[in-house]
Amino acid sequence: MAALPEPVVRLTAALNKLPGIGPRSAERLAVHLVQEERGKVAALAEAITTARETISLCNACGALTERQPCSICADPRRTSAVVCVVEQPTDVLNVEKSNAFDGKYHVLGGRISPLNGIGPEDLRIHELEKRVKTEGITELILALGTDVEGEATCHYLADRFTSETVRVSRIAHGLPAGSGLEYADEMTLRHALEGRRHMS
Repeated sequence: MAALPEPVVRLTAALNKLPGIGPRSAERLAVHLVQEERGKVAALAEAITTARETISLCNACGALTERQPCSICADPRRTSAVVCVVEQPTDVLNVEKSNAFDGKYHVLGGRISPLNGIGPEDLRIHELEKRVKTEGITELILALGTDVEGEATCHYLADRFTSETVRVSRIAHGLPAGSGLEYADEMTLRHALEGRRHMS
């Protein structure tokens, strides 16, 4: 059986590192790309490079953005007193698709995971404390996954932030146990946000 040329093997290996792309899919994509018109491949490469160079994390909330602050943080029509706390920047996009939330966001950048060496100090919790003190936040909605690490992070945040002035709630039903926001559809997220429960 003929082996793939070395450049295709290297391209396959690079594509295989992308999330959701297995070895067979990576090989199919690589073979497709080397047979595609040069102009289309160049346009794809330029789009990838431009996106990587122009997109950063919002200095305020941690969401993906082209400008500082992001469009959500800069929107005066959004409720600034209610902040939805999520794990990753992509979770902001998932919640936004539900059209059930008109407040602002805070991206933790992960979750507490002692087995992986991730503690509270490794997350954007200090930044959240600053925002609570300076932005008049009255409610934090914890929209993290329902697995063990997500639950542990939620309980830590509830203990740390619940006070007379700040209410901490947790999105409720609708998310399967052990899963994250990336697996929930828009309607499920809407119900979860509307049915949130207080954690104190």
